[in-house]
Amino acid sequence: MVTSEAVMQALSTVDDPEIGKPITELDMVQDVSIDGGVVTVDLLLTVPGCPLKDKINGDITGAVGGLDGVDTVHVRFGSMTEEQRTAVAEKVRGGAAKAPSGQPVIPFAQMDSDTKVLAVASGKGGVGKSSITTNLAVALARDGYQVGVLDADIWGYSIPRMLGVSGRPVAFNNMVMPLQAHGCKVISIGFFIDAERPVIWRGPMLHRALQQFLADVHWGDLDFLLCDLPPGTGDIAISLAQMLPNADMLVVTTPQQAAQRVALRAGQTTAQTGMKVRGVIENMATFVAPDTGVEYRIFGEGGGQLLAAELDTELLGSIPIDPRLREGSDAGVPLVVGDPDAPASKVMSEIARSLAKQKSSLVGKSLPLQF
Repeated sequence: MVTSEAVMQALSTVDDPEIGKPITELDMVQDVSIDGGVVTVDLLLTVPGCPLKDKINGDITGAVGGLDGVDTVHVRFGSMTEEQRTAVAEKVRGGAAKAPSGQPVIPFAQMDSDTKVLAVASGKGGVGKSSITTNLAVALARDGYQVGVLDADIWGYSIPRMLGVSGRPVAFNNMVMPLQAHGCKVISIGFFIDAERPVIWRGPMLHRALQQFLADVHWGDLDFLLCDLPPGTGDIAISLAQMLPNADMLVVTTPQQAAQRVALRAGQTTAQTGMKVRGVIENMATFVAPDTGVEYRIFGEGGGQLLAAELDTELLGSIPIDPRLREGSDAGVPLVVGDPDAPASKVMSEIARSLAKQKSSLVGKSLPLQF
């Protein structure tokens, strides 16, 4: 006959799909009763009407139903009280929701953070910055890393569409659960407003939105956080640099000189903000005619290498033009997933691996000094 201990052990393998921690650790399991081969699990949802209730039910049924002696599994759902939700929020946050000054704590700005933050920037729009962000993020996730994607392009958000994710993030006790797609956690202003509604915000509102995305969203333990910045050197880029001065910047450009000169200004902002440029990515480098195999450099050549030299960094890779990259972005299936063997996919996967090789270090970090 199955025991309560065996059932609880099985339940400890079931994670809350939004928080990403075992339901036993979050005190969601209220009771377990056993009647012969029938096991009944009383579970408390963190919020009433949880949209992932069916998934939790299936995961519990699968985990407990696989035990010897179990014929049937019943899951009875209830909801946590406000006090119970507060306890869960404190446990998830680790008790550090506010700094002594009363300001929200941004976990990635702390000295003990192991998360590498990569701000993906460009001097102008239309160079493929967002599609590169999504493909790099998914490539890192496919290599086994815990990855988050912050769509910081508040005005021109496109990450939700490119990753094929939609819906409303669940929030409780001032903590927001990011949505997930292709192994990445994702947050965007696009999840909170009407898709057809323009975002007409000024500097202070943009700063506050970015701060909430960084501090109020429960990202969990990430290896990488990729931030898709709007083009140029405006309010959002400045705010992100202030909040995350230890972030690295990836500058995306096309080979043409006009794009390269504008991208140079975006990269040079790091000298005034404390960030450093990790590398340059050249997009739309070449085009291979499918009928003849002849390679064309439609947008010129050399812009990426020249930009890297002027920013005193390296050219991480040159991505060829591939219509499937655009098609995958429109369909919500990044190219590294839809066709991992495509030349463009291979270059982006190689860039992701080169970024992953850089180990965390105190070099370049701001150290707190006391006199």
